Amino acid sequence: MNYYCLIAGLPDIGIEDNKLTFSIADFKEEVRLFLSKSDKRLIDLFYMKFDNQNILKYLKDKDVQFDERGNLSKSEMEDCFQLINDGSKAKNKCFKSYFANFVSEYSDAEQEEGTDDGKWENRLTELYYKWAKKCGNKFISSWFEYNLDLNNILAAYTSRKYKMNLEVIGDNEVAESIKMSKLRDFGLTETFEDFDLIQRLAEETDLYEREKKIDLMKWQWIEDKTFFKYFTIELIFAYLLKLEIIERWVRLDPIEGEKLFRSLIDSLKDSVVNMQKNEV
Repeated sequence: MNYYCLIAGLPDIGIEDNKLTFSIADFKEEVRLFLSKSDKRLIDLFYMKFDNQNILKYLKDKDVQFDERGNLSKSEMEDCFQLINDGSKAKNKCFKSYFANFVSEYSDAEQEEGTDDGKWENRLTELYYKWAKKCGNKFISSWFEYNLDLNNILAAYTSRKYKMNLEVIGDNEVAESIKMSKLRDFGLTETFEDFDLIQRLAEETDLYEREKKIDLMKWQWIEDKTFFKYFTIELIFAYLLKLEIIERWVRLDPIEGEKLFRSLIDSLKDSVVNMQKNEV
């Protein structure tokens, strides 16, 4: 299906923009209304990241305020947990994706052995990417595959630099190479596009600049993959991805960029501590 008027009416955006008149929240409320049912499901894949965050926050604090950019409301999430705990086979929005499997796994683990935040965040991320990659749209599926691989590679270099263990997410070719290879490039130079650039970015000492360059690389990837897409759902999804990148940097300053990286390091340290506890 083509969206001539919709795409033509979207505000122009560029990587250099330092202010926004249109946000990803606006996009969800306004643009999604004009999409076909099948294309809405594709756009929902993007907003599922906020559902993931909401689930993880809810597991820690039942009174938490939900990020409304997610697809599931708090009441729908509560219904999902209740249905799982009751052993019900009734269907709701939660059962139309990977959420029900995650909730079931988490509930079982909570009863048997307690839960580890880092472990379950990784598990939810893994389920998310696996679900999204099966969406049936080549461009959107490849975007999620690209991000999964990129995140694994960057995390691998970071953990190697700081001599930390790493839990690789997923089981595709890139993930398996990172798990098994002792080579400097994890044996991925000929496998993963942009790998030489990623290596250089991993060695970037200015953390703020590194994050900016990673987003520039993603932006270029999006441009390249949609060059011959005209008025399609792929172009709308690409617009949403670009909008998110701009929105992130409009809100982020160098101090926040440093905090972002330190948060990554802290999470890696926590995973090492938890791994050591499990080995005792």
